[in-house]
Amino acid sequence: MDALNAALLWFSAVSAGIMAGVYFAFSAFVMRSLDAIAAPAGMQAMQSINRVILRSTFLPLFFLSLLACAVMAVIASLDLAAPGAVAMLIGALLYILGMFVVTVVGNVPLNNRLDATAAGSDEGAAMWREYMTRWTRWNHVRTLVCAVSLVFLVLAIVARS
Repeated sequence: MDALNAALLWFSAVSAGIMAGVYFAFSAFVMRSLDAIAAPAGMQAMQSINRVILRSTFLPLFFLSLLACAVMAVIASLDLAAPGAVAMLIGALLYILGMFVVTVVGNVPLNNRLDATAAGSDEGAAMWREYMTRWTRWNHVRTLVCAVSLVFLVLAIVARS
């Protein structure tokens, strides 16, 4: 059982790092690049990204990492005195709230609205401006929280070593 817990903890930490990197890329340069090209083209590119990501390896990692962190939160909460348990619990809960909940509450509704809007229309131009501001702000939150989650999960690994 300890080997399974260690594997879940490592998987959770690596996943948090990967997700932090993906979200960082969008915050650091992808969104600015899309905004720098003509509005209809940038918007159409983001609509395509949002469709393709649903059929990519991103989605299984998104859900498997969520599940692993949920299991880690339960394991940690059952024995908070265990080495690294508090760091594991904090890292897992941060990941669940900052990666999953923020995505579901903040980013996905904006993705759906963007997808339902014609890129070349006046409504599309207004939607793109709103999307760029709000979606990117939520993405900054996901980036930061995934990175902080990674730190806590690594602290848990170190404490258990």
